[in-house]
Amino acid sequence: MLAWLERGDPFPSVERALKNPNGLLAAGADLSVERLLEAYRRGIFPWYSSGQPPLWWSPDPRMVLECAALKVSRSLSKSIRNKGFEVRIDTAFPEVLRGCSEPRRYEPATWLGADMRLAYARLHEAGYAHSFETWRDGMLVGGLYGVAVGRMFYGESMFSRATDASKVALVRLVQVLTSRGFPLVDCQMHTPLLESLGAREIPRREFLRALAGLVNYPEPPMKWNMSVET
Repeated sequence: MLAWLERGDPFPSVERALKNPNGLLAAGADLSVERLLEAYRRGIFPWYSSGQPPLWWSPDPRMVLECAALKVSRSLSKSIRNKGFEVRIDTAFPEVLRGCSEPRRYEPATWLGADMRLAYARLHEAGYAHSFETWRDGMLVGGLYGVAVGRMFYGESMFSRATDASKVALVRLVQVLTSRGFPLVDCQMHTPLLESLGAREIPRREFLRALAGLVNYPEPPMKWNMSVET
């Protein structure tokens, strides 16, 4: 039976998550910074459509990208070198949220409603949520955002308005994470795009073991402002 959370209630064990739909654990509670950080530290994330109460998930298996396993195709390498992209970090977080919330041809409804955008904006102001932005000719053409807790990075969403723009942001993300000692990106659920870039599914128990060793690093939350030519 799905758990209903009132404000202040703890999350149930992820072992109680449903198998169908895969990983649905609980509903309710709030989207405060403290609640979101508690969720991420336990391998739980929010995902729901506007108009619903918050829904909390911990799927099994879990899609992850080991930074050392990133695959950069020959065509993507050419895009990075030749298409005039510039990647900036934490300079346009609200704009990236709006880009990620835009309806897609294959997903007419967005899960990233106004309440979710406000919640992640607060996480960004607190130094936990980060945006990697792909620019060209002064225009934002793609990017991604996610959450860093300790030395664990949780990828949340990507968008692209130009071919390979979101992939370019992901490559730069992995470069920055590697330089900071982050070995892993949580990708949550399987997609063919993520698989093509080297991500793979692992059992939830394996993911939680890795998580426990990463979220407690004393990494201070801060904005990662920098501008890097790719």
